[in-house]
Order: sequence, then structure tokens, then C-alpha cells
Amino acid sequence: MRTPVTAMVITRVNAEGNATADDILVTEEPLEIRLGHGPLDDRQEFRMSVTMRTPGHDTELALGFLYTEGIIEACDQVLRVAHCQQVKPEEYGNVVRAELHPDIPVDPARWQRHFYTTSSCGVCGKSSLEAVEVRCPGPIKPWGRIDTALSIQLPERMRAAQTVFAHTGGIHAAALFDRKGSLVLLREDVGRHNAVDKVIGAAIGMSLDPTEHQLLVSGRAGFELVQKCVVAGIPLMAAVGAPSSIAVDLARRTGLTLIGFLRGDRFNIYAPADKS
Repeated sequence: MRTPVTAMVITRVNAEGNATADDILVTEEPLEIRLGHGPLDDRQEFRMSVTMRTPGHDTELALGFLYTEGIIEACDQVLRVAHCQQVKPEEYGNVVRAELHPDIPVDPARWQRHFYTTSSCGVCGKSSLEAVEVRCPGPIKPWGRIDTALSIQLPERMRAAQTVFAHTGGIHAAALFDRKGSLVLLREDVGRHNAVDKVIGAAIGMSLDPTEHQLLVSGRAGFELVQKCVVAGIPLMAAVGAPSSIAVDLARRTGLTLIGFLRGDRFNIYAPADKS
């Protein structure tokens, strides 16, 4: 079983000298996502993507990825997602296969974008901007009035639930809260985009109503994260860090409420542009 943390012996250095010490690092390993598709008596396999991720909640990551990339539109279009058993020893635990419903068409030429996502940039490897903005319906249902007192409490609630971060200090988080600020789902990953896919995958698996929830991410609000939030139909996204210009453009175009620099007792509202 792959684990989200890895123990290592390191050298600590300070003004008094050097000393060996035990440390715990966040695990980063590749996950290959494969698709099984076609008639049940003549299944075909398509190798969809490789992403560098932190092991754990791999099936949710695959499900969320397929959903936010527009390959599926509902959870019931996937028969099952499971780790592949017939793989090389070094691949064991790092390959999952999603079995699509036989009625779901798959065009390998369309999806042959050689997805390779790194922990620092979820867009790397995509052949064009048209391939990046996969499926952003809009406008989404407006969130409505922002509760300032509630919003500024969410980062601390998320941090308190980050078990891997508490041990390593080197991992991103995505958290789904309801309108009352109760934590519904939290996932951690070395890749911020993977953390969001894990949350979305879990949410659609639980049949949660996305319009009644808000998403908080521990880092910045890049384009791909905003895109995933919009595709999932989540009406409010908040980030501890800064948004990018193209992320704000997408939020304003689709009706997403986008908050950035949610720290301490303050934050900025970037979309909708006329809200305060």
C-alpha cells in the first residue's frame, strides 16, 4: 500500500554544527489513469493521463479528473474505478483503470493530448489553450451574499483538518464547506490540482449538490483550479493565495464568485466584479 508520507534520515544544520535526524516527507509518485471502454464483451483500453500525486484517494482523483476534463458528465457513467493488479512491480498501486459505461463514446484521437501534469503546474503537456478550457458551462447558480465573518474562519478550519500537512508542511489542500461553514470534505496532495480533483471526485460520488457548497484551496487560484470549480458547478471558490488574470476572467465570464488572499481577517473579491 502506497502511503502519503515517507520517512527519511536527513542532516540538520545550524550554527552549532550538523546532526542526523529522522524526518517525514510528503510522498510524490506518478499515477497513471487508464480508461476501459467499448462493449462489455470487447473492452478496449486507453491510457489517459499520468499525474504526479500524493498516494491516497486515487479512485476519487481519477473520477474527479475524468469529470473536470469533460470525459464524463455524471458518476453513473463510470462502472467502477480500481487499481490495476496486472502491472509491473514498480507500478503496483500507481495505476488505476476507470471502466466507462458501454454507451459512453471515447475518441482516443480527441483525447490524445499526452496529459502529463506535474505538482507545480496542472496544465503542462496540453497541446493548446483550446484543450485547457475543456468544458466550462455558464452561468452557474450565483452564490449570493458573502458572509465575511464566516469566510475568514474557513482557512483555520481547513488547516486544523490537514493531517499530512501537520507532519510534513509540504502539501496542498482543497476543502469543501457547506453554506454554514461546516467542513464536508478535505483532501491533501502535493499537486493543488490533484487535491481539487480528489474533492470533486468524492463529491460527485456522494451525489452532493454543488450549488450549496464552496471550495477553499490552500494555495493560489490558477486558471485550471477555477476551471475545475466551474465545471463542477460550485458557485464560490476561495484561495489563500492570489488568482491569475485569466482565472478572474473565467470566473467573471461564468458567474463564479472568486475570493483571493483569504488570510487573517481580510480577503479580496475578484468576481463577480460588482460585488462587495
